[in-house]
Amino acid sequence: MVNPRRQAKKDNREVVEPADEVQEQVEAPTLEVTTEGSVIRPLGEVLGQAEKAYAAYREAERQVSRIYKENEQQVADAYRRAEEQASNDCDESIRQALKARDQAIARALEVREEAERKAAETYQTVREQAEQSAEEAVTQALKIRDEIVAKAWQIREDTVEQAWVIYSKIIR
Repeated sequence: MVNPRRQAKKDNREVVEPADEVQEQVEAPTLEVTTEGSVIRPLGEVLGQAEKAYAAYREAERQVSRIYKENEQQVADAYRRAEEQASNDCDESIRQALKARDQAIARALEVREEAERKAAETYQTVREQAEQSAEEAVTQALKIRDEIVAKAWQIREDTVEQAWVIYSKIIR
């Protein structure tokens, strides 16, 4: 249970001191009893004062009850505000986490696309170099083959000619 004085200090409200009000109201009229020339107040007046005191007591009780209810409402409102703030903070944290995730994924996709582009460029460059090298090798191989075939043909021609020369010498 919350102390109404402490709560009143927090809310900058004045604390009503019901006991003081009742005490003031009760102390105001006093019953004077004296033996000489006695002045005794009538019972009705005393009962009236008692009823007023009781009414003041009941009013103070109602004020205390009202203050406690107000305090309870303020505590409930503070709880709802704290709960709402916590919910808002949580939502904001989730939103930021999802945003950070999305940014990381987007960056990873950019890096991946850049890597794929570079890989494609490298592949194309290497393929072109390989095709050029293969073409040069094929051209060189064909040239060497043609040279060897030409030399072989020349040797054959020379050999056939020599053979005919020798054969023509023998036959003559």
